Formats: sequence, structure tokens, C-alpha cells
Amino acid sequence: MHNAAFAALGLDWRYLAFEVAPDNLRAAIEGAKVMGFAGLNLTVPHKLLAVTMVDALDESARVWGAVNTVRFEGRTANSGWLPPGHFDKDPPVETRTVGFNTDADALVNSLREDLQLELSGKKVLLLGAGGAGRTAALRLAAENVSALFLVNRTFSKILEIQHEIRQKFPAVYVGLDYPTPPHSEIDLILNATSLGLKSDDPLPLDEKLFSLKQTAAVYDMIYRPAATPLLQAAHAAGCRTANGLGMLLHQGAKAFEIWTGQPAPLAVMRQALEQNIYGR
Repeated sequence: MHNAAFAALGLDWRYLAFEVAPDNLRAAIEGAKVMGFAGLNLTVPHKLLAVTMVDALDESARVWGAVNTVRFEGRTANSGWLPPGHFDKDPPVETRTVGFNTDADALVNSLREDLQLELSGKKVLLLGAGGAGRTAALRLAAENVSALFLVNRTFSKILEIQHEIRQKFPAVYVGLDYPTPPHSEIDLILNATSLGLKSDDPLPLDEKLFSLKQTAAVYDMIYRPAATPLLQAAHAAGCRTANGLGMLLHQGAKAFEIWTGQPAPLAVMRQALEQNIYGR
């Protein structure tokens, strides 16, 4: 989607993928800075590690506690910090890394677009408390959901998230298990686990403890396959459903704008994603 966007705007840029082991992340960021990269995207498990590896954090990264986008900035003796594109003639005398988080807002944008769901006052069951789950939980709480129920294999992780939400968003009720009366009916189930990437994966939801018929909508952050077993079961139960393609699109579009300073061509990026992922 980025290369399609660069081409659409006539930018002589390239987006490339590199596999970097966690132990080499700091060196990789420094190497990209030295080589004059405009920026980076980071995926798991690098998003949490990078928080302590960049020179500065944007408010988005400070609030959500994870970095998925890095911008390299430079300055001369006569300028403040500016993106690399401002230094075509005279190279900067100093360069720094700034970390951003574009995941959190992308999730909310996708829920609004794909499920027509405004989160304020809603009840949500969140499956998973890893990096993606933690960011999602905090962002949902910031949208003033009335109740947020957390389910995860490692109980200590949801305890940590509950404590953090109680400190930052005390009005939000946080439950540490599946909803029970008086919360038997909820508005959204959100899957932030990796269960569903493989066709033989079990559902991330234990239907013996909570039925899909007790929710109005189901969102799965997984976008490949397009219809995970959870989404197939949710559709059969009569729920509105959406996968994570919209979240992928919006986090990428925001990163594009952070790097280039130009509005992202959303339609071009969406078409490129759908072509690459679904062949359509």
C-alpha cells in the first residue's frame, strides 16, 4: 500500500521489509538513521521494545505505550527538527528518531467505518492482552466505553491492564473474565490474539462461557484470512463482522502522512491492500 501511495503522488520513495531479531533492533534503527531512511514501521515484538530506543516520543506513543512508526528528523545550525525531505541540498548536522503510535486511532477509525460503531457507552469483550491487546484496551477506555471485559491466557497481563485503566480512566468498569449478569448482552467482541491465522486454530472465544449470540458485533484484528473461524461463527450467529484490514489501512495511512507530510491517498492504498491480500 505504501509503494502504491508513493507512486500515486509521484514520490521517488520505496517501502521495504526487513526481518530483524529483537536483540538487533537498536542497531537496526541506528543503521536506518545513518543510511538516511525517512522512517520505519515496527511490528511485534518490536513495538514495546522501541519505546526506550528512540530519541523522542510523540504524544501518541507516550499515551499508548508502544511505537509502531518511527520518523527520522534532522536539523541544521539554523533550523529546528524537520523530516529528512527538507535536507536535499545541505545534510543535517544532527539526526534523531521520533516514535509514534498509529495503531490505536486506526482501530477506532476502522470500528466506525466497518461496523458503524461509536464506542462511547458501549460494552466490549477484548480477547488477548499482548501488545496489540493492551493498546486496544487503553484506546477503548479512552473512548469512554462503559465496560471492558478482558480475557487472556496469562492472567497477570490483564491485571496489569486493569490497574493501568483504573489509573487513567477510572470511570470505565474493567472485568477480568467473560461478562456475567447484569452484563449478559454486549456490543462488541474484539479479537487481539493470533488465534485464527491458521484454519485449524480453535476459536479465541470459549462459547461455553460466552455465546456469540450475546454480542451485536465481532471485530477480528486478523485480516488474512479475510474470514477467520471466529468471524465465520459470528456471521452464522447473526453478528455484524469486520476483519483488521481497515485497521491496517488506517495505521499505514497515518504513518505515510507522518513521513511525507502529505495526505495519504486512502483509495489507492485500500485498493493495493485488497489486491495484494485478497487478489481482488
